[in-house]
Amino acid sequence: MIASCKNSSDYKALNASSSDTALIAADSISPKQAKLVKTADMHFKVKNVQQTGENIAALTTKFNGMVVHDDMTSAPDQTHDITLNNDSVMRISSFNTTADMTVKIPTEKLEDFLHTVSHMGIYVNQKTMDIEDKSLDYLASQMKLNSRKELVAQQKSGKLVIKDANSVLDLKDGLVDEQINDKRIDDEVKYSVITLNFYESNTISKEVIANDDPSTYHLPFFSQLGMALQNGWFLFSELIIGLVNLWAIILSGAIVWILVRLYGKRKKAQPVV
Repeated sequence: MIASCKNSSDYKALNASSSDTALIAADSISPKQAKLVKTADMHFKVKNVQQTGENIAALTTKFNGMVVHDDMTSAPDQTHDITLNNDSVMRISSFNTTADMTVKIPTEKLEDFLHTVSHMGIYVNQKTMDIEDKSLDYLASQMKLNSRKELVAQQKSGKLVIKDANSVLDLKDGLVDEQINDKRIDDEVKYSVITLNFYESNTISKEVIANDDPSTYHLPFFSQLGMALQNGWFLFSELIIGLVNLWAIILSGAIVWILVRLYGKRKKAQPVV
């Protein structure tokens, strides 16, 4: 119990010391150390989307930046087909082409970059720039980081005994998280993220393609005439064959017809009483 109370008092003293150190760090921050994160967005119209995208990529490299996202889309707006012949069709399409790019530029070159890009377009629909002050977030992370460092140092020197291994791991993981958070804020301050969306007027595309409608395909006239004669002869021969197959019925009908005729003639020849 005495040892436990001693450790508890050391822990309270350490917390007080850490808090004092953090307060000193908070008071010592100056405007020059302000963590200002700048972001910008621009929506504009250009003459050629593909060429503008290549120019922006080259400009980003020139400014020691990096393209982190690049997406160009061409979607058909309207399509009209004109039949040239049975085999070919001219397809006239109206395309809408847009592009989205996200770049990271050194913050000190942000305004120069936006000024240069704005002159690449015909006109700018919208341009915005936001500045977020993350000085307090950075300070809070630094305070947490210093507190954890002091706890780790006290634990290594034996002044503070932490028997739970999970607590030690959580403490060290917290150190890593705060260090990564500080580096993330430093990167956001050093490099500004710019989102660019640009488009061009609809373009017309003409292409001759194969006619994919089977109903439009027909044989030439003489080919159709030859097939008609061939089909006619085939039907005529089938009719003859069919009649030959019915010879018994035809013969019976002919005999009946002859008998009826003979009976009629004989009846007319008898004298009337």
